[in-house]
Amino acid sequence: MPRSLTLSPSKTAVVSSPSRSARRSRTALTGWAYAAPTALFVVIFFVAPIGLVGRMSVSDWGLFAGNRGWNAPENFTDAVSDRLFWPAVWFTVKYTVLTTVILLVLALGLALLVQESSRWNGILRTSFLVPSALGLASASLLFYALYSPQASPIPGQISFLGTPWSALWSTVALIVWRFAGFYMLLLLVGLQSIPGDVYEAARLDGAGRWQTFRHVTLPLLRPSLALCTILCVTGSLLAFDQFYILTKGGPDNSTVTIVQLIYNMAFQGQNNLGRAAALSILVLAALLVVNIVQFRGLRGRER
Repeated sequence: MPRSLTLSPSKTAVVSSPSRSARRSRTALTGWAYAAPTALFVVIFFVAPIGLVGRMSVSDWGLFAGNRGWNAPENFTDAVSDRLFWPAVWFTVKYTVLTTVILLVLALGLALLVQESSRWNGILRTSFLVPSALGLASASLLFYALYSPQASPIPGQISFLGTPWSALWSTVALIVWRFAGFYMLLLLVGLQSIPGDVYEAARLDGAGRWQTFRHVTLPLLRPSLALCTILCVTGSLLAFDQFYILTKGGPDNSTVTIVQLIYNMAFQGQNNLGRAAALSILVLAALLVVNIVQFRGLRGRER
């Protein structure tokens, strides 16, 4: 009668360990295969362009002449010393503050107005959100026709884009109309995630509406408000489409944003891609600093 072969535990472990390592290798390869398309997309459309912009920022790179050699840090000093640089920075900051404050206050008011689930509130939510489905360029063209004296349905000779302040506020009105519903939706999600037991406990403690809003709603809504603030500040600092369509930087270069100045350096007048790339690097660095400060401020308040 043949003897049965048995393997000791140590031999079994030796035999089974290659199969486990092979499974781990296959799992790792599968993960890399799934991540490869996204990684390739990021490298081609983000990492490579940033690297090219960095190379151009330290080179004498013309729009038509191409690379004419290194000239660091001349592009950076020329960009900062441009006559429109500081006016563009000041206007961009002013526009960002106005847009952010108005949008957040209005969006929060709309979210509080429609937070209860009802038939009419559903209609209001939809009507507030509809402008967000329109592209920014399309919305800018719509408001350009609205502000035009020849095509405007508004009676009277109102100069919506004729003075620096009217052009600024007309553009702010466009952005508020376009994005108020979007930020309302983000804040509405935050409001609906607050447990009802918290409000019930506040009422039992005798808190009124203002006290409940100040000490319950706002603290628990802080993450949503921080997200809206970051999105609004970043989008406003990079404003271009609305001003390019509505004002073209006028009147008298009073509504030139920092991104529009980059466009002008690269494609209009100067045709200097190196100087435009240097200014782009400065804007990128400023955005990183602003976002880091916002994230740290949010984290500190949460702690």
